[in-house]
Amino acid sequence: MLNRLRTLFGPAPSGPLPSIPPGERIYAVGDVHGRLDLFEAAISAIDADDAACRPAQTTIILLGDLIDRGPDSAGVIAAARALGQRRAVRILLGNHEEMLLRALDSDEVMRHFLRYGGRETVLSYLAEPDHYHRAELAEARALMEAAIPEDDLDFIRSFEDSITIGDYLFVHAGIDPGTPLDAQRTGDLRWIREPFLSYPDCFGPVVVHGHTITDKPQIRHNRIGLDTGAYRSGRLTALGLQGTARWLIEVQDMGNVISATTRDLE
Repeated sequence: MLNRLRTLFGPAPSGPLPSIPPGERIYAVGDVHGRLDLFEAAISAIDADDAACRPAQTTIILLGDLIDRGPDSAGVIAAARALGQRRAVRILLGNHEEMLLRALDSDEVMRHFLRYGGRETVLSYLAEPDHYHRAELAEARALMEAAIPEDDLDFIRSFEDSITIGDYLFVHAGIDPGTPLDAQRTGDLRWIREPFLSYPDCFGPVVVHGHTITDKPQIRHNRIGLDTGAYRSGRLTALGLQGTARWLIEVQDMGNVISATTRDLE
């Protein structure tokens, strides 16, 4: 068992370390973006890590943007639904899921959705992709609406805006530092970058988020960023939390094999 009680990230703030309530264990998974292979490997690594620890009430939190850009968004949605049948899973609605839902009713949103990765999502659901390649915008929207099962859309609509557990707040993108936590706009929770990313002070809870791609997880005293660009880097990152302990599970596509490593935060 790894020593998970090390002091964490950067200059330590004064006061007690943030913690998860006794008896609970949390795994937060960064943006998957259609990489079913990495997602399956990350869940297998989480299962193994969880089994190696003492029994606890374990929850897996997916930080949003399960879809778009990568090759198999349909497969990721199916895998997330299946995971929820056997484990406690909570999922945040990312900006890409928001665009998908809005694109169902708007050609203008559909245009932006396709431009920023939605094309790959639509293709992952189509049995005959050639129909999409010949389609005009309105036709493409109709193809998407017909191809994505209503059960999948209802599943996506069930995703949450934010999750608070212990001293941690889980959101897709971040929060507006100038707005009270109980008055945050959903647009900021799903889309914000600045001034959130560079904000130097405490937010109250430590904010765990995805949305903004970085080469490696960003570990700050007030936030933890887990989007390591799975669809383009081949790296998917998850964070483990129990008590005051924190550790990372990192999955990497090495070309011929996908490897998973677990390491303490130092």
